[in-house]
Amino acid sequence: MGTDVSLIDFTGRVQRNAGLDVRWIHGSPSAKHNTDPDIQVHAYDEHTFVLRQNIAVHFEAPFLYLLFGNASAVLIDTGATASAEYFPVRRVVDELVAGWLARHPREDYRLLVLHTHAHGDHIAGDGQFAGRPGTTVVAADLRTAWAYFGFHDDPGAVARVDLGGRTLECLATPGHHEAAVTFYDPWTGFLLTGDTVYPGRLYIQDRQAFTRTIARLIDFSARRPVTHVLGCHIEMTRTPGVDHPIRTVHHPDEPPLQLTTHHLREIATALATTADRPGRYAFPLFILCLDT
Repeated sequence: MGTDVSLIDFTGRVQRNAGLDVRWIHGSPSAKHNTDPDIQVHAYDEHTFVLRQNIAVHFEAPFLYLLFGNASAVLIDTGATASAEYFPVRRVVDELVAGWLARHPREDYRLLVLHTHAHGDHIAGDGQFAGRPGTTVVAADLRTAWAYFGFHDDPGAVARVDLGGRTLECLATPGHHEAAVTFYDPWTGFLLTGDTVYPGRLYIQDRQAFTRTIARLIDFSARRPVTHVLGCHIEMTRTPGVDHPIRTVHHPDEPPLQLTTHHLREIATALATTADRPGRYAFPLFILCLDT
């Protein structure tokens, strides 16, 4: 960046923005007649965007996160649909980057694409970024992601990704998926937990690893100001313990996306009460799905 660039100070106190009182697009009784945008974009602040995929395009309707720093932006996850026609994630991200650069001009601005884990509804849009200038896409598989973050050498490390004054802290958090990663953004106080923690069905691949992950997130959060715990889906209804049926394309009564660190402790307690018994255990804002 040139010396004339006005740098943004991301090192100040956490931005306690109340900007998550959002009516997210949530589908319609008929997917064929759905009129929602392919991707909903919510500006949490000038440098932070939350994106949601249209549930009529894919029933998973995942959330994606785009964060801007002085030198680069990071897109966390790329959604559930590969087709740019039905899910134009590259176009939407390009427009947001262009708009941000118009307000904050600088040269050689880069884009980094990272992932919360390697399930298909979080990586399907990766191919849209192939060949994009100034872009690095880090694959989400265990070997590639762990090498990037340095977790092969030290799974308990806190890796840091510097976007130019805005530095994310990254943790290996297996349990839902072996290569799951949680991201903490000190600027917003967001704890981005992927499919590990969200208001929905928590599918647990490895119970022991998942239990350790929740304990680690509780300890990590106790040492940092966390404003919101944000996962990648909403599957619950506003009726405690009741979820929307799988593959439905209409979620008319979703609760908020954001959880709190208190919910991390609720999950830890829930895990303890279920012992080692497989099954489905419903709690007010999440359901533990234990196969083994």
